[in-house]
Amino acid sequence: MIENEHRNTQRHRTLKAGKIILHHGTSVIDCTVRNISATGASITLPNAATVPADFELQIDGQARPCKVAWRRLDRMGVKFK
Repeated sequence: MIENEHRNTQRHRTLKAGKIILHHGTSVIDCTVRNISATGASITLPNAATVPADFELQIDGQARPCKVAWRRLDRMGVKFK
């Protein structure tokens, strides 16, 4: 692990297609899951600023409720609820 790492669980690199599900499925934003752990994930998307703080992240057909932990222009870290 990296010395400045603050996560409690190790994340595993991946490159999976994902979907950000908003408003009970009425809006969907495609994203890419860059790494994932039991407690959260890092995702890339066109514009992270447009995503609300709470949403569902669908990966491999399963949706998980999430809360944004940090965001940059085209990348976000999320915690699974």
